[in-house]
Amino acid sequence: MIRILLAEDQVLVRSGLKMMIETDGELRVTGEAATGKEAVALCETSSFEVILMDVRMPEMNGLEATRIIRSRWPRSKVLILTTFNDDEYAVDALKSGASGYMLKNAEPAELIRAIRSCLSGGMALSDDVAAKVIPRLLKPEQQQMQVSLTPRELSILRLVGEGRSNREMAEELGLSIGTVKNHVSQIIDKLELRDRTQLAIYAIRHNLV
Repeated sequence: MIRILLAEDQVLVRSGLKMMIETDGELRVTGEAATGKEAVALCETSSFEVILMDVRMPEMNGLEATRIIRSRWPRSKVLILTTFNDDEYAVDALKSGASGYMLKNAEPAELIRAIRSCLSGGMALSDDVAAKVIPRLLKPEQQQMQVSLTPRELSILRLVGEGRSNREMAEELGLSIGTVKNHVSQIIDKLELRDRTQLAIYAIRHNLV
């Protein structure tokens, strides 16, 4: 069972999302929060593989809650689910540690794919959002990499930037999933980054994708 926390201030929307998500037999909504503050409090008492987080909520917004959750419980993935097709929100969400940014008008199958992509280490973006966000990430001047990476590490960094999961990278490079995970962790440490999302952004900004 994959445990999911729904952080959404509208009860009817939460109910609808829960029904959509649980059409997949492995996914279970085991926690519900109406505010970002409640979402953080639930993470203190229960563990969740994925948190579906709205952006605008009372008491504490979803971006602030995402920053706190990702810093305290880095194994939990956060998927932003919102009505706001806004590149500023999306970029801020990714910088806060979110593994994806999806719009609430997504089809059930698309939402489930996004959840599973986050679980496997990928980055999930709605098509409309990606069209705005990727150019934003490419805008800064390309910088010289200050850290020396091996050819294998550069290959993995490029694939992370493309949003590939550990399994997909393992298949393409002929490595075990465990070896890929170790390489990703080592690259994150070398580049002094926080998580895989920052690693993907780094790859894009350094023109590796």
